[in-house]
Amino acid sequence: MTDRESSSFVRWYKEGHLSPYVRTLKSHGGILNLAEALQPAGDMSSPAMPDLILGQELLGGRRVTGNLGGGNFRAVSEKGGFFLAAPNFANSCVVDTCHQIRSLSFPLKQWQHVLDEAAHGEFSFDRFKFYGGTFNSPVIRSALQNLWTLCDEEGAPSRLLARAAGCEIMAELCRMAGTPLSVSKGGLAPWAKRRCIEMLRARLSEDISLDELSAEVRLSPYHFSRMFKQSFGVPPRVYLTQLRVEKACDLLELTDASITAIAMDVGYSSNQVLARVFTKHRYMSPTDYRRAVRDPTRSIAV
Repeated sequence: MTDRESSSFVRWYKEGHLSPYVRTLKSHGGILNLAEALQPAGDMSSPAMPDLILGQELLGGRRVTGNLGGGNFRAVSEKGGFFLAAPNFANSCVVDTCHQIRSLSFPLKQWQHVLDEAAHGEFSFDRFKFYGGTFNSPVIRSALQNLWTLCDEEGAPSRLLARAAGCEIMAELCRMAGTPLSVSKGGLAPWAKRRCIEMLRARLSEDISLDELSAEVRLSPYHFSRMFKQSFGVPPRVYLTQLRVEKACDLLELTDASITAIAMDVGYSSNQVLARVFTKHRYMSPTDYRRAVRDPTRSIAV
């Protein structure tokens, strides 16, 4: 690999010496990159990359030595615990036995401006003082598990999901570092709420991003995400899913379009993805829903 290629987290995991051990690799919009690997004992070092890399040890009890940007360390991993590797640092890492890890990378070019806006132009990745050793965070563990589960249901994370999940994790890292990001107060203005609903309804079939929505109402992605939740009671991604399921219900009831066509119309990549999402929210498959709404003797779960 060239130096340029080795700076990419995704390319490194695809083509580097750990590539044979990768089980899952997902990336979307260059906002977040997710990987899961079952790796052997030995040298897990990686080249300097322009990414902040968060790793979660899924098994625990592994002895780890190395330097992730905060000095040499020795630690025993905890199940579900995290390691954080500094950006632009060629880290060293040796593990004494096989281990299963999930990694989440934040490309600096995608996150520096978001965090600068949230910190009034004063953000620095140097504020994270735990580059080395291991740490725990129930908030980050929950956010990462939710992100992973949604990716299993819907495939590669949407840009909306990736940015929102990243903001949540970054905010918690900053809080743990003792320099929390500024807090948004209040919800969206009425005109901004209306505009958000209009955009989401008009672009159900597209991979609309948090950046696009926030720019439309003249807010930073970080503040927009929090203000949206205060206004609607759910994050933007959840609200978008609700709109997609509602639209799918209308199409199933009022048209004879195929399930595949309906899936595409509401922004899902296949009828299988729509079926998983629809069943989760309506407790029946799209096909069963169509039969039920067209047969008054059948009941529909609410």
